[in-house]
Amino acid sequence: MTDPAPWSFWRRLTVSLPIFIILMGLLVSVSNLTTVPWNNDPTGQTIATLTDDTAVTFDMDAADGADGTAGAGGSDGTAGRTIDRAGTYEVEERAIELTMRRDGTQVGGPRGVAVDPDADDTWKVQGSGADETQTITVLVREPVEASGKPVRRPGVVFMHGAGFGTAYNSFGDMATTLASAGFVTAVIDKPVWSTSDVTRDYPASARVYDAAIDLLRGFENVDADKVGIYATSESTWISQYLLADDPDIAFQVLLSPMVFTPRRSLGFFISQDFALVGANDGYQSIVRRVFNADTALFGLTNFDLDLPESHAYAIPTLVAYGSKDVMTAQVEGVKHILLEAHRAGNWDVTVRSYPVANHVLRVGDEAETGTKFADQYVDDVTSWALGTVAGLTQTSERVAGDVIYQSIAVPDDLTPRRALTVYGAILHAGTLVLLVATALAWLAALWRHAAFRLRRANRGVRYPGLGFRHGFGNALITLAVTTIATLLLFASGLGQVIMGVVRLAWGAAPAEEPGVMWWSWPVIQIVCTLVVWAWSRVFARLIEVATERGILVWPPRAGSIRGVVSGAEPVLATTRFGRVLFWLTAAAMLHVLFFFAFWGLFVY
Repeated sequence: MTDPAPWSFWRRLTVSLPIFIILMGLLVSVSNLTTVPWNNDPTGQTIATLTDDTAVTFDMDAADGADGTAGAGGSDGTAGRTIDRAGTYEVEERAIELTMRRDGTQVGGPRGVAVDPDADDTWKVQGSGADETQTITVLVREPVEASGKPVRRPGVVFMHGAGFGTAYNSFGDMATTLASAGFVTAVIDKPVWSTSDVTRDYPASARVYDAAIDLLRGFENVDADKVGIYATSESTWISQYLLADDPDIAFQVLLSPMVFTPRRSLGFFISQDFALVGANDGYQSIVRRVFNADTALFGLTNFDLDLPESHAYAIPTLVAYGSKDVMTAQVEGVKHILLEAHRAGNWDVTVRSYPVANHVLRVGDEAETGTKFADQYVDDVTSWALGTVAGLTQTSERVAGDVIYQSIAVPDDLTPRRALTVYGAILHAGTLVLLVATALAWLAALWRHAAFRLRRANRGVRYPGLGFRHGFGNALITLAVTTIATLLLFASGLGQVIMGVVRLAWGAAPAEEPGVMWWSWPVIQIVCTLVVWAWSRVFARLIEVATERGILVWPPRAGSIRGVVSGAEPVLATTRFGRVLFWLTAAAMLHVLFFFAFWGLFVY
């Protein structure tokens, strides 16, 4: 029997084209099925402030002066209408330790310790599970009384944002300023136990902050009815649990409050910032898939907190935003706070917006040391707190400062999508396993090659190699290198986006030219399409060679299957290792293509 003639160009094309269409159809279908709808409307929302003057003033007719600032305490030992202000008192510090369980119970009692900033980096966590405790330092700053007699003064407990702040490295400037105006302030080590940023126990954290509040209430020089909180960013979720547990908190300052659930707040923040740094729309679509993940499958339940909003804004509240804050939904946040406050019967809500200030109300890049608060912010907080605890009537506008702006809407349609999450988890795990296995297989091939050369170099024996035939070895290497290079380009573009978002969050300006984060997406789409076409040609060639070997005919040619398996009449390679390496590499590279499809690379 004579060997069949090689296929013509047109026959190869007629076989390659359907394979290409099927592969592209599968990849495009995956990209479209994993696409999550997201409505950014309305865009460009604003709230016009009534004045650009952020100063907080009160009716001082009954006070001892008329400059519009209110005092924190009077000589009779009760809060009164004097004209104390920042810098009125010298400030002294003392430190106290509390050992806390997550259920809010204390192990032992408060213990006075030396003020020791060098202990700043020591997290004192003991035990595990239900018995886990954290020893927390409480750094108390209080005004030095000129008379030497204790005067009952208002107090403030500071609540940390994201990260791992301690009593010594957080809130020092604001806490000292308020103490110099007559407040007793407390900054504590952030209660974290063994949790991470994504597994933080917010109700347990609220119980620790409440323990710090009770600690202040028990001081001889503190008016127990006038202890408030200063909460920033992430801790404005914790403050909602805190107020549900302790409705007797006197007032709250909310710095860049997140307001909505983490899924909605973070979804808004990341989506907006991807656009602001100039990322291609393709990279922006990644956010939609991430924030529709069913994280509860992995034990991460914080995305969908059941926030006790009915208590969250029932007390006098000062809300402060920076115009360069790229993390918070300010317009919808203000509206929501006012709505919930009014439902709770509270009309004492003051909103301030500061031009040029970032998420933590600093001016400039917060990643740089020494960044200052926005002009007047510290004075405004001090004046508002003094007037509020003194029970004075506010005379300044409730909403003031820079125009409050929000670029896109808070996403309301973000929901845990279990099927999408399960498919994504299986795909990513499979891709990772195959990539690792492929890398190990190629390392083994290199080791075999090196070992053979060392053993046979002096005997004149030529290394047989992997035995690839019909050009499959070169095609495999070319496609693998191209696919991995494309994967690295994708990682580079996404990495640049993430770094741009981090810099933007800290107050830095976005780059003038987006660079890789913009052009890499369409380049990856084009390269992926060419790679799919190349794979279709490889599979068509496999079919051609298998047909020549008599495997893909009916009935199969006698001995054809045995010849292929033994390597006597190979389709791919003469060695078993070569055949395994080919199919392992092909499976890994096709998984990478489906990985790209999951993240939307095949939505054109």
